[in-house]
Amino acid sequence: MTQDLTHYIGGAHVPGASGRFSDVYNPATGEVQARCPLASPDELAKAVEIAEQAQPGWAATNPQRRARVLMKFVHLLNRDMDKLAEALSREHGKTLPDAKGDVQRGLEVVEYCIGAPELLKGEFTDSAGPGIDMYSMRQPLGVTAGITPFNFPAMIPMWMFAPALACGNAFILKPSERDPSVPLMLAELMEEAGAPKGILQVVNGDKEAVDAILDHPSIQSVGFVGSTPIAEYIYGRGCSNGKRVQCFGGAKNHMIVMPDADMDQAADALVGAGYGAAGERCMAISVAVPVGEETADRLIEKLVPRIEKLKVGPYTAGADVDYGPVVTAEAKQRILGLVESGVEQGAELVVDGRDFQLQGYEDGFFVGPHLFDRVTPEMDIYRQEIFGPVLSTVRAGSYEEALKLAMDHEYGNGTAIFTRDGDTARDFANRINIGMVGVNVPIPVPLAYHTFGGWKKSGFGDLNQHGPDAFKFYTRTKTVTARWPSGLKEGGEFHFKAMD
Repeated sequence: MTQDLTHYIGGAHVPGASGRFSDVYNPATGEVQARCPLASPDELAKAVEIAEQAQPGWAATNPQRRARVLMKFVHLLNRDMDKLAEALSREHGKTLPDAKGDVQRGLEVVEYCIGAPELLKGEFTDSAGPGIDMYSMRQPLGVTAGITPFNFPAMIPMWMFAPALACGNAFILKPSERDPSVPLMLAELMEEAGAPKGILQVVNGDKEAVDAILDHPSIQSVGFVGSTPIAEYIYGRGCSNGKRVQCFGGAKNHMIVMPDADMDQAADALVGAGYGAAGERCMAISVAVPVGEETADRLIEKLVPRIEKLKVGPYTAGADVDYGPVVTAEAKQRILGLVESGVEQGAELVVDGRDFQLQGYEDGFFVGPHLFDRVTPEMDIYRQEIFGPVLSTVRAGSYEEALKLAMDHEYGNGTAIFTRDGDTARDFANRINIGMVGVNVPIPVPLAYHTFGGWKKSGFGDLNQHGPDAFKFYTRTKTVTARWPSGLKEGGEFHFKAMD
């Protein structure tokens, strides 16, 4: 039976009132399993009103007590890990181990945010002038919001709301309408952990809800992860409305393979980074750049049997499934359309997954693995983010040519180099104009206590996600200059006295 999902507003599941819904599919079967309500501006405004009422009391709660709520939340995440992963896999399609990893990487950011008492400490200068002390303090923004994508329905919401709440803000989450169940579950768990009602709310919706968030005068900041065109739109509209905005967009991540690299290690890394989660990761490696013809031939020789052995199936098929379906039928058609363009534009399709069919799941959104060789920079499959199980190989004649390929691309999210040479690795890390770099690491996602963010058209805004940047993003700095003259003073002063 099709289930009608809800919003989570004011500590309760609230049915949608707009009369508009979006279908939530089971990607493995192609069946509609739920309907997600799409909020009106009035519904969003109601959530903001509740958040405004709840936030001052939460901000007045000292950081250590707020951190204790996050500690309890971590315990509840571990308690419900299997339940969260199953719900995530059912709506998104990723395997259960991958779904647990989605929850785990969000949980790690929550663990980092437990250090809020230390991270929110200000600065103090004693005797900056005669009888004058100066100090700064970090204070919450108020009501904040996040717009999150379908591909990490647990991790990215936690990357946003954990630091926002740790800083004393209220947070309104607008998750993807394609897989909204896990965000609703997270809001329930946060209140079970002790967060006041109205501090974390989930408002489901589409562009109408997004625009309401961007235009509402009480929302002080907006975080976004998704495609670059939408990131540019949200960044521009949010900033023009005076909000603090951080947006993270698309990617085309290159992995340079040097002639001295361990080719088995490089091939294993490429298969995991290129095809894991059906390629639906902004940190997926989608372009392999072997340096030299011999290197390219050896790499292709290693890749083909590994790719041909990949097991594609539903999350219910067992732990040995390598990846599942993509999220929607539209996503599948877009991926296959780009594959056709690669063939038409002259790339060599070494592994062809176009005719992939999974018996018993013919109506599911499964896409077979594809491997292209001899891709060139003008091709659509090189320029565009495919967001599917498609790996393109671009042969480079030299290290400098490989470096230039990555540096010239409009996206700058992540990159990697595989080499045994420390000089080459160090030169690459220093020169590359990309935000996250892996050295013999295929998906260089930083741990929670560093920051995550791309360059160029992959990131918009001055501050990155999680790590120290998150606490800067979700607070304002206030500086106080206080003068307490010693002894009794008679008479008044009618001019500004310069500090000696």
